[in-house]
Amino acid sequence: MSKYIEMTHEQVIDTCKKYMNDDQIAFVEKAYKFAANAHKDQKRASGQPYIVHPTQVAGTLAKLSLDPDTIAAGFLHDTVEDTPVTNDDIKEKFGKDVAFIVDGVTKLNKYQYKSHQEFLAENHRKMLIAMAKDIRVIMVKLADRLHNMHTLEHLRPDKQRRIASETMDIYAPLADRLGIGTVKWELEDMSFHYLNPKAYYRIVNLMSLKRSQREKYIQDAIKTLKESLDSLGIKYEIYGRPKHIYSIYKKMVNKHKDFNEIYDLLAVRVIVKTVKDCYAVLGAVHTKWKPMPGRFKDYIAVPKVNGYQSLHTTIIGPGGRPLEIQIRTEQMHEVAEYGVAAHWAYKRGNFKGVEQTSSNEKLDMVREILELKDETSDADEFMKSVKSEIFSDRVYVFTPKGEVYELPKGSVTLDFAYEIHTQVGSHAVGAKVNGKLVPLDYKLKNGDVIEIMTQSNATPSRDWVDLVKTSRARNKIRRYFRNLDRDRSIEQGEQMVADKLREQGLSPKVFMSKEHIEPLLEQINYHTADEMYASIGFGDLSAIGVVNRLTADIRRENEKKKQKQLEEEILNSGQKAVTENPPSKKDSKAMKIKHKNGVMIQGISDLMLHLAKCCNPVPGDDIVGYVTKGRGVTIHRTDCRNIVNNDESKGRLIEVQWENVAENSAQSFNANIEVFGYNRGKLLTDVITKLNTLTPNINNISGKVNEDNIAHIYATVAVNNSAQLEDILTKLRDIPDVYQTRRADN
Repeated sequence: MSKYIEMTHEQVIDTCKKYMNDDQIAFVEKAYKFAANAHKDQKRASGQPYIVHPTQVAGTLAKLSLDPDTIAAGFLHDTVEDTPVTNDDIKEKFGKDVAFIVDGVTKLNKYQYKSHQEFLAENHRKMLIAMAKDIRVIMVKLADRLHNMHTLEHLRPDKQRRIASETMDIYAPLADRLGIGTVKWELEDMSFHYLNPKAYYRIVNLMSLKRSQREKYIQDAIKTLKESLDSLGIKYEIYGRPKHIYSIYKKMVNKHKDFNEIYDLLAVRVIVKTVKDCYAVLGAVHTKWKPMPGRFKDYIAVPKVNGYQSLHTTIIGPGGRPLEIQIRTEQMHEVAEYGVAAHWAYKRGNFKGVEQTSSNEKLDMVREILELKDETSDADEFMKSVKSEIFSDRVYVFTPKGEVYELPKGSVTLDFAYEIHTQVGSHAVGAKVNGKLVPLDYKLKNGDVIEIMTQSNATPSRDWVDLVKTSRARNKIRRYFRNLDRDRSIEQGEQMVADKLREQGLSPKVFMSKEHIEPLLEQINYHTADEMYASIGFGDLSAIGVVNRLTADIRRENEKKKQKQLEEEILNSGQKAVTENPPSKKDSKAMKIKHKNGVMIQGISDLMLHLAKCCNPVPGDDIVGYVTKGRGVTIHRTDCRNIVNNDESKGRLIEVQWENVAENSAQSFNANIEVFGYNRGKLLTDVITKLNTLTPNINNISGKVNEDNIAHIYATVAVNNSAQLEDILTKLRDIPDVYQTRRADN
């Protein structure tokens, strides 16, 4: 990963001055001062003042030359979520556009969710729908995520992996669909670093081994190419471009190649003035060197869905080695690097929202998101559809008149029929592809010319739901049958909800009343109860999901009562409280616990227990139980600082011990370790290699080097017990230049 350089507030303003007038600069400055005051007492996990983060977000947006409202929103984007400031305050001081953008990136906190996954899905759905109305929402969110990824080292390993995974699944694809290459590659490489550090550092090391040879090869190729281009009499810029780490990894995995078989680690890029010049350069390249068959792509004639345009060709270059060459105009290059921001209205002298600019017309993604919003009621289903359709690979096909359509890879002719129009899909009976008759489940390929055959009396078949790939087609088919079966579906859905309530011993009459149903309809985006029941009856909406939302409050109250009773049962059951001495592992009176995807105390049923994340106890450690308020018992190591340094906890500690540690030897527990050594090439690689021989799984590993060139490596590894952990720490000290290893707390 490239070294990240933070911007000061003054540098952000100086960047804005390059394209804003005095009034606009004053507006942005006002937003900074407001945010600085709102966050004045807050710190980041890194220990920095919180205002450093919104300053970096605003700085990234300023580098993209975005409008004053967007830069202001960058400074203000966390104020509503993390300070007493309200969205009404933002609207009053900075206008409705800034308030809308800030609200679009603010997490939903007012509802309780069954799971963190549901919470994330609802927030992503909210953000994407806001983005569809104003693309500036996602520009701020991408800038926010970019800086968060650069400071991820300060979070716990489990959070690092979760955020990196979310970034790889949602934000990097979003940057790609918006065409913002500079952000996309950076997000992918940083996510890859945390999700698969072993593969990441392997590629980094391999790339560095023969860097000088590759760079000399590129310079020789550029020198030869310049001689040919000079004879054309055109203005051009030419340079070598390194491949990104994650793109190399994907090629290795997808094409089943070893690193040494990936020949295009570097590419040559030629930037010219006009489209005519692009093809002139292509001719010169193919005249000088022989092109490799099947390796030419014309993204100028057929641009990618995100607006990307360029000519790509791979030739047999100097010494008979393959070389990729990319050719594009200056404008195409700007779009490739900055995507939708390159189309921004500032170039025409106004700063209206993107939805009022021509760039938005080119974003089919916006239309698709709005359609998915209308056709999916469940947030998790919405996000699955977004990932499978909007972020998936695409195929490009044509109508007989030459119109281009792009669909998710794997789409069939019936998907194409519904893409043209609902009526075309509903009355489809077959298709012709490239002049030949094919069935409706024919899988589309790039370049296919498709003609849909229809009959006026034809109607959809119920098995079409499983035939199509796209949510658009699937939901159109479902809607057709839903309208046919509406009354029956309403009755079935209502009965299903009533049955689920009775199973839980609850009254349908009470929980299906207007008082309970109307607030729920607003949460799940239904206009009427009949709409909701019809969706349940048809299978689009889960009955148990609706019941869980209807009964959320009473279930929370019951859980609190239950846990309180269990806590009292533990504290009053004769269990020996811990005072000064730690429990003995041989004390037969202590509660015995065993681990199987959770913890259980012998003799007490239905008790909520947890292994403490702060100290990660493993079998063999001396442990103690802490009776929490409302969360059962948490198991800590006896030397955990949260227990040792907490005088208030003494009255809530109980003796526990592992049950048959040997029997647990096949089970896996997370343990955090730290390794200190003198920094040198391949130190981290040596640590990873050694760990791979000692543990079945490295869940996370990261490292940093201080100003004294001391490397600090932090890892989370899987172990069976404390003896294995101690063996790992001992053997890591055998690595040259490692001088200390120890167990770490979170």
